[in-house]
Amino acid sequence: MFSRAAPLLRNAAASVAKSHLRQPVRAFASSNCTLELAPSLPPSLHTFTEDEMMLKESVARFAREVVAPRVSEMDEKEKMDPEIIKGLFDNGFMAIEAETDYGGSQASFTSVILAVEELAKVDPSVSVLMDVQNTLVGILFNKLATKAQKEKYIPQLASGKLGCFCLSESGAGSDAFALSTRAVKDGDHYVINGSKMWITNSGEAEIFLVFANVDPSKGHRGITCFIVEKDMGVKIAKKESKLGIRASSTCSLSFDDVEVPAENVLGEVGKGYKYAIEILNEGRIGIAAQMIGLAQGVFDHTLPYLFQRKQFGKYIGEFQGMQFQYAQIATEIEAARLLTYNAARLKDEGKPFIKEAAMAKLYSSQIAEKASSMAVEWMGGVGFTRDVPVEKFYRDSKIGAIYEGTSNIQLQTIAKLIQEQYK
Repeated sequence: MFSRAAPLLRNAAASVAKSHLRQPVRAFASSNCTLELAPSLPPSLHTFTEDEMMLKESVARFAREVVAPRVSEMDEKEKMDPEIIKGLFDNGFMAIEAETDYGGSQASFTSVILAVEELAKVDPSVSVLMDVQNTLVGILFNKLATKAQKEKYIPQLASGKLGCFCLSESGAGSDAFALSTRAVKDGDHYVINGSKMWITNSGEAEIFLVFANVDPSKGHRGITCFIVEKDMGVKIAKKESKLGIRASSTCSLSFDDVEVPAENVLGEVGKGYKYAIEILNEGRIGIAAQMIGLAQGVFDHTLPYLFQRKQFGKYIGEFQGMQFQYAQIATEIEAARLLTYNAARLKDEGKPFIKEAAMAKLYSSQIAEKASSMAVEWMGGVGFTRDVPVEKFYRDSKIGAIYEGTSNIQLQTIAKLIQEQYK
């Protein structure tokens, strides 16, 4: 379990910082000047702590050995294998940032991003399951939960219970605050009525973070977040059959007079709109990581084929026209990766990252769709069949432009922040 490694993470980070401080000054002389490099140069975006690398390698191994053999069957059945969910919990991948006191690893946000990326290289469906648990559900508990709520729920989320984030409704998608689910105070509890749509992980979840309005007269300032347990009366109304990420459950939920204790309000009453905005900014970095993992995964599956198949007497990967195409895709994947890593590090450092997160999600989703589409073409007829996983990556890629803020919403966010900078 990675919870044992949390102290190492802090020590490794400190040693990295000290090593940079000890760097000698290097001088570069010219005919008329000498340039000195600063003694504490920042590391590259591909520099990780010892614990981050250990987690990255462990997740990659889990993806290869446990997830990969089950991908095709899960996609066909449109169902996540329970053994994979159990393995994610057993290996400590479901509460990466949570405090060690509650069974988490107390690792960096970048650690989560690396884990999401590695899983997506093999199966984006498994990747998003882990991503939602960590970047939406987990972070909200870490930030907002009372001590009693943390003691009750985080150990469950770390050891075996899946959570989900219930915001979207039929009339509240990009306009998330048009939601109509109501919560009415009745003594020491609230009664929730309404429905939710497109809820990731909801088929297997036991803990639901539900956004409902306690006072519609206040508009979005009445929106409040509630911790709802499945056995309080949450009902799955419909499981969606999807184009891609088919093993990931996406369901409609109904809440009919569901009684929730007042002590299960997460954060403050009426602040749910604020919490949702903030957490989705962080969650978008997770989706960006999923998309760069997907893009790298399909690239890694496809490139060997280009040097196995011959046409006109030479490998198809040796034709200049093909070389230019895969060189371009490799460059764009790396650019998307750097955008994503940068946004994650900014978040870890407590610096503004909203624009960078939007850019990372926007560009990574575009490149994932482009890379997987090109991969199908590079493999020709073989790529169009289900004999190889390339067509699945292509189907899985489309969701990146839709969930946790459509591409147009990302562009709107980026434009707004640029406007503020230059106006």
